[in-house]
Amino acid sequence: MGENSRNTAAGLKVAAEIDVDEITGHRRMRRSRGADWSRRMVRETRLTVDDLIWPIFIIPGTNILEPIDAMPGVNRMTVDKAVEAAKMAADLGIPALATFPNVEMEKRDETGSHILEPDNLINQTTRAIKKAVPNIGIITDVALDPFTSHGHDGILRDGEIVNDETVRQIAAGAVHQADAGADIISPSDMMDGRIGAIRRALDAAGHQSVSIMSYATKFASACYGPYREAIGTSGLLKGDKRTYYLDPSNAMEAIRDAGLDVEEGADMLMVKPGMVYLDICRALKDTYGLPTFAYQVSGEYSMIKAGHAAGYIDGERIMMEKLLAFKRAGCDGILTYFAPEAAKLIAKGLG
Repeated sequence: MGENSRNTAAGLKVAAEIDVDEITGHRRMRRSRGADWSRRMVRETRLTVDDLIWPIFIIPGTNILEPIDAMPGVNRMTVDKAVEAAKMAADLGIPALATFPNVEMEKRDETGSHILEPDNLINQTTRAIKKAVPNIGIITDVALDPFTSHGHDGILRDGEIVNDETVRQIAAGAVHQADAGADIISPSDMMDGRIGAIRRALDAAGHQSVSIMSYATKFASACYGPYREAIGTSGLLKGDKRTYYLDPSNAMEAIRDAGLDVEEGADMLMVKPGMVYLDICRALKDTYGLPTFAYQVSGEYSMIKAGHAAGYIDGERIMMEKLLAFKRAGCDGILTYFAPEAAKLIAKGLG
């Protein structure tokens, strides 16, 4: 018998004599994994339809659904179609929509002044949905990027995004959005002091019951490309947004930034993007204990769709696994373009 054969025989003899019960101390983790009923019984984290917020994109006109090339399955829609979408969402049990406008280029300028128009596209949408589906929540963003000719989230002066003038304008825009019926104002601009200014403006206008979901930690990410196509800013952007978005390297700065929003009166916190910042989701939840949300952004959505289309992944399983990961990281809810798909799977007991 050769040396390798003798070594193999000796190894097999030792393996045959191993007492696994002695090693595990009779603690067998697989006992609860053996059947579907027992796996469900001990499940720690659950995804429900109540966790889903559906972002939708609005365009001018009537009776139009306009596919977004970079986001398969997602459309820009006119207000009447948004009402139909809201009815479908309500039927599925989705609690809220987040609305984003793609306004005509002639209505965009250096300061994003169209946000101050009480009957602009976003406010038209809110009124129409609230009239038709009063029990669904409406979340609106007051960042200026859909309204500026340069694609930035604030007012551009001499090559700089000016903070305080931007804050005053978005606070005024927030009042118009609340007047139209928005339930939650969710500013994504990342200007300093915006949460406190919006809270004061809303309260002064009699909107004490309107909540603020702060984009508390919005990172300068590479995951936003398809969204910028959806709202028509991808070809407009001059420079980048790193002077006001968070550096992806900085976790402690993100926690400090969120803390300022909490002090200024934020009711809820959001992390954007979601999947690559699960550590931030957990940190915010553990640090502040406020309702915490993640935005599964356009790039994250498109990557899953592209992988599934190429046959590399099971799109539905990956979708549900990633949504569950947000819950496991401490999120109370997720803004996701997958909301209708996920809601239908959850209704079938596949969540």
